Amino acid sequence: MTALLAPPAPSAVPAPAAPGPSRLWTPKRVLVTRSAAERPHGQRVLARLEAAGVDAIELLPGDRLPSLKGDDDRAAFMAAKDTMALVVPPPSKRKLQPIPPSADFRLDLAEGCPAHCQYCYLAGSLSGPPITRVWADLDEVLEGLDDYVGRGAVTSGTLERGGEGTTFEASCYTDPLAIEHLTGGLARMVEHFGTHEWPGPVQLRATTKFDDVADLLELPHGGRTRLRFSVNATSVDRRFEGATAKVPARLRALAAVAAAGYPVGVTIAPIMPVDGWREQYAELLDGIAAAVPAGHDLTVECITHRFTPGSKETLLDWYPRTKLEMDESRRTTKRGKFGSVKHVYRKETMTELRGWFEREVAERLPGARLLYWT
Repeated sequence: MTALLAPPAPSAVPAPAAPGPSRLWTPKRVLVTRSAAERPHGQRVLARLEAAGVDAIELLPGDRLPSLKGDDDRAAFMAAKDTMALVVPPPSKRKLQPIPPSADFRLDLAEGCPAHCQYCYLAGSLSGPPITRVWADLDEVLEGLDDYVGRGAVTSGTLERGGEGTTFEASCYTDPLAIEHLTGGLARMVEHFGTHEWPGPVQLRATTKFDDVADLLELPHGGRTRLRFSVNATSVDRRFEGATAKVPARLRALAAVAAAGYPVGVTIAPIMPVDGWREQYAELLDGIAAAVPAGHDLTVECITHRFTPGSKETLLDWYPRTKLEMDESRRTTKRGKFGSVKHVYRKETMTELRGWFEREVAERLPGARLLYWT
């Protein structure tokens, strides 16, 4: 009756010791709505917050969050980035949306991220102050996933990626590992995907810039969760990816989860033609090859840097001294079918980047599948 994805064969390489996390976020303020505190997952999160020593927890009398104000815009931004809110999202959030080219459906456990990436994808996607909102209705969301199995259009039933089954992306609007020590939400999702009797093949997908994977290694994942690590050239990592685990630490975490039998992946993003980019990205690919045993299930996703007028304005407000290149005169403008504007690299640059990555990924990671380039 139940179609299941077979778990991967055990790795022949001895499992490395779980790496210690290089960075854990501690919010300076936690806001908890009344409805969130009543949910079972909300109560589990509260227990984890207390165990982590977070004492600035405010239990609100209702379900509205107070405004976050500072002495100026910069102070308001920093206050928001240091704040976590535990809330119950509106009912509209329960209806999962497609998320091409990554997965069939977006499966959010939170919105917002405590990291300080100066190219932040969320700058043009989420409105309001950039607090990290954790959803307290995770149990109800997981219970409703069976109805989506077999109904996707990105991987489900496709020739190229049909073997992945119906895919659910958990890191569209957050970095789930960045907050896992406070929420336990990713582990709960992994266990559900690994042990639930599904009506067809499924896969949970999550990507991260963090390395706190120790609590995930012994979970009964059943090969149905693909853990991916967002990685980049050394100069991009050092200059633009603040408050994250550095790329070498992410690669050590990648090695640990691969040894634990998870299918794994890397998201190389955002790719930038910085000085010495060929040498830096070649070094990165070699580091990935060293972390993942030959023959292990490894995917690669390549995403070039782009920005919108709205995201540029927001990012310059957030990081006014950034050296991130966002010069429209050096870009090509792409317009969406609803009039959206996006600034991407010019055709000649994109062609050079894509040709190099396709050749080098094939040579340096011969067993990997390159899922897409964008």
